[in-house]
Amino acid sequence: MILVTGAAGFIGFHLSKKLLDDGHQVLGIDNLNEYYDASLKRDRLEILGAEPGFEFRETDFSDREALVALFENAPCPQIVHLGAQAGVRYSLEAPHVYARSNLVGFLNILEAARQHKVEHLVYASSSSVYGANVKQPFREADPVDHQISLYAATKRSNELMAHAYSHLFEIPATGLRFFTVYGPWGRPDMAFFIFTKAILSGKPIKVFNNGDMKRDFTYVGDVVEGIMQVLDRPPQASSREHSSPADSPARFQLLNIGSHHPVNVMEMIRLLESALGKKAELDFLPMQPGDVQETYADMTRFKDLTGFSPKTSLEEGVRLFVEWYVDYYGKD
Repeated sequence: MILVTGAAGFIGFHLSKKLLDDGHQVLGIDNLNEYYDASLKRDRLEILGAEPGFEFRETDFSDREALVALFENAPCPQIVHLGAQAGVRYSLEAPHVYARSNLVGFLNILEAARQHKVEHLVYASSSSVYGANVKQPFREADPVDHQISLYAATKRSNELMAHAYSHLFEIPATGLRFFTVYGPWGRPDMAFFIFTKAILSGKPIKVFNNGDMKRDFTYVGDVVEGIMQVLDRPPQASSREHSSPADSPARFQLLNIGSHHPVNVMEMIRLLESALGKKAELDFLPMQPGDVQETYADMTRFKDLTGFSPKTSLEEGVRLFVEWYVDYYGKD
């Protein structure tokens, strides 16, 4: 059985569905918090619940006792930890929520992995750890010492914590730095969702940094396939001298998952307009605190390890997202 935390969330839902389709048994946990509309999470769970092999527990992994009880009753040799308090901007408003979920909660996951000798811990990191870096594309071996949001700092902390546990307790651990994941069943706080809703309702879109921003948009189906490729490839101890987090002698690795193709946000808006058949009203604003101008994933290391690279074009991904949105919410 594979444990997926954040199973009711965006990526967790898609990964759980893929694992089930491939014949795996999945134990999904989620605390169903109110960061965004919980009905969306429950609708995702309804789909998963119809699949044989899926079991769900409403559990908060930041609750140590609850997580200990979970593992005592249902040991899982593989963990995919996707649960976290997400969102760069919300971390400016509610820092203690991030500390509890992303730091205390992740420590609980690491302790569970140690006590139950898991075969592989795969966990979600973020492109936000690159912070104020300006050299493009972002490579796993680049220094990541200047995060510009608390959310990013918690994700970088997760990488450091996982490395310590991997070194001390020989826990195979893979951190995946996701780059702007989008697609059907996405989170309502993400740009695709916000922009689509605004366009359909005739309200203006807030375009920050006056539209001069690029993102390495990555379709959720490609991200899930990337996780699947990594899951059965736990890192082995390396004899190489430790020169960067990407070259640790512990059973530890960090990998980017992005499209390796940054696109201007204005181009993304144009694709949404085309898919929706409606023009957007644009409200140009300065850069927001905690935001960056461009993200760009170097995928060399991931492709060398797995042979896989994302294949879904932004045009195709936008079409699939819009089809889902209109089917789920309607045009009004």
